[in-house]
Amino acid sequence: MQAANPRRGYILGLTAYIIWGIFPLYFKLLASVPAAEIIVNRVLWSALFGSLLLLFWKHPGWWQELRDNPRRLGVLAISGLLIAVNWLTYVWAVNNDRMLEASLGYYINPLVNVLLGMLLLGERLRRLQWLAVGLAALGVAQQVWQVGSLPWVSLVLALSFGFYGLIRKQAPVKALPGLVVETWILVPLAIGWLLMHPEANSAHTEFWSSKEAWLLVAAGPATLIPLVSFNAAARHLPYTTLGFMQYIAPTLVLILAVWVFGEHLSEATLMAFMFIWAGLAIYTLDAVLTLRRG
Repeated sequence: MQAANPRRGYILGLTAYIIWGIFPLYFKLLASVPAAEIIVNRVLWSALFGSLLLLFWKHPGWWQELRDNPRRLGVLAISGLLIAVNWLTYVWAVNNDRMLEASLGYYINPLVNVLLGMLLLGERLRRLQWLAVGLAALGVAQQVWQVGSLPWVSLVLALSFGFYGLIRKQAPVKALPGLVVETWILVPLAIGWLLMHPEANSAHTEFWSSKEAWLLVAAGPATLIPLVSFNAAARHLPYTTLGFMQYIAPTLVLILAVWVFGEHLSEATLMAFMFIWAGLAIYTLDAVLTLRRG
């Protein structure tokens, strides 16, 4: 077994979270392509590049395990649909100037995970965890009160990714083989979408000589590189450390939204962020205290 190398772990973890954090720059370059078409191509090219990567980065026995446990394929089909919903919502948000809501969604996600663990896995929340979840709920509630509508982008992103992680626990398949199977399960839907939309950009031969075509092809590597980096980082760092690093991505999205793309950070939205940040600070404190006691 390879010895842990914290320095390598930090580099790989930062690579993953920074790429996820600057994804909006990539999707903004594809603003002329509808979000659904971007996701269709992301599925197709991720399936292709993921399969090629599996030829070189060996995961012995993963296919036999799936073949011997057909229920896991059903679980991966559900998780694939959830990740597709997450991707579609995220791309739509970026290209419709809703990046602040996307950022808020990924800040909420760790607290949603705690809540789902309590509701669906029977886990008991500690007092500080209750306080953290309560502050997050207050943040969403005040946003509804001030703005008059639910921050649906944030909630869809947080809930879809939360349920994705929860469901993937029911099918203990490693990250890369799991993503490859999920995307291949979605391939028939992606091809079906293209057949039903003959007017789509990527359905025309001349489109594939454009810059946007190469950007769509890059969706495969752009999806796989941070995933592989994260998976490798997890071998060298404690999972709690990776948990703290996960805030890098939504912070970068927030910075890009306000200072690069000029999205307006209203008082109501800032207040929601402050509630969420307070909840995350308490959640982090609880994790540190629990780790020390353990």
